[in-house]
Amino acid sequence: MTVATDLDTALKIERKGVDTRLRSLMRETRGVPTRLHRAMSHSLFGGGKRLRPVLLLWTYDALRTRQAIPREAVLDVACSLEMIHTYSLIHDDLPAMDDDVLRRGHPTCHVAFDEATAILAGDGLLTLAFSVLARTPRHGATVMGIIADAAGPSGMVGGQQEDLDAEGTKPSPALVRRIHRNKTASLIAAPMRAAAVVAGAHMSRIEEVTKAGLQLGLAFQASDDLLDVIGDEQTLGKSVGKDADAGKATWVGLEGFDKARERTRRYGRTGERLLTSALQPGRAASRLLELSRRLWDRDR
Repeated sequence: MTVATDLDTALKIERKGVDTRLRSLMRETRGVPTRLHRAMSHSLFGGGKRLRPVLLLWTYDALRTRQAIPREAVLDVACSLEMIHTYSLIHDDLPAMDDDVLRRGHPTCHVAFDEATAILAGDGLLTLAFSVLARTPRHGATVMGIIADAAGPSGMVGGQQEDLDAEGTKPSPALVRRIHRNKTASLIAAPMRAAAVVAGAHMSRIEEVTKAGLQLGLAFQASDDLLDVIGDEQTLGKSVGKDADAGKATWVGLEGFDKARERTRRYGRTGERLLTSALQPGRAASRLLELSRRLWDRDR
């Protein structure tokens, strides 16, 4: 059995656990209008790699100390991240944003339902996520702050605004990097930082893991831009070729494909090096490092 197969098996098991808990959390949420519940579930359970939840869980496993909170509580933190990520995709696909009709191989929420319901479904998932986060033992306020900062106006939401503002312009390298850092890398680094906190890691290690997450997040977004050029819709589960059509601020558009690919590798290798230095050698660390490679060395 190859390392890749081992990792694929571990990912499949972890994703199943995340999905099971997500379904429980949705069932436990009472009083939701039927159409809204269906719309939220349509996007939440319409596929997806569960990358951010798994990244959080495996970072926790690699850094766990005697001061760590129980893993079942960490699973709820992981699920809240998937809710936030899914909300962002619902809103990103709206006609006023990227106007996409396909996500994770399925019709986007506003296509399957309607635009108003899709907006409310995103709102519902975002606020439900913070209700779940509030129950985190001992570290609830800290974890909520980490994720709110990453997802909010100075993080993902702000990055999305700058991404829209930059369409059709000739952005500077600094602007492209800032957009990518805020709209994507922030919500790769946040799971890793939150995981280190709930694992009881020392502050110096928390900072090291956060720096690694930002580099890996930049690599993840850069690789996404590459796949928009060379990927195919069936494999990716979403429309391709839209970045160039919309005049998006990407490294491919600014530097060309070959330089953008080398930049992707540079970010990814830097992130892996930083992460390696933050971890103690062991099975959990090796598994996390292998996952970190897949953040940027990927075909989907």
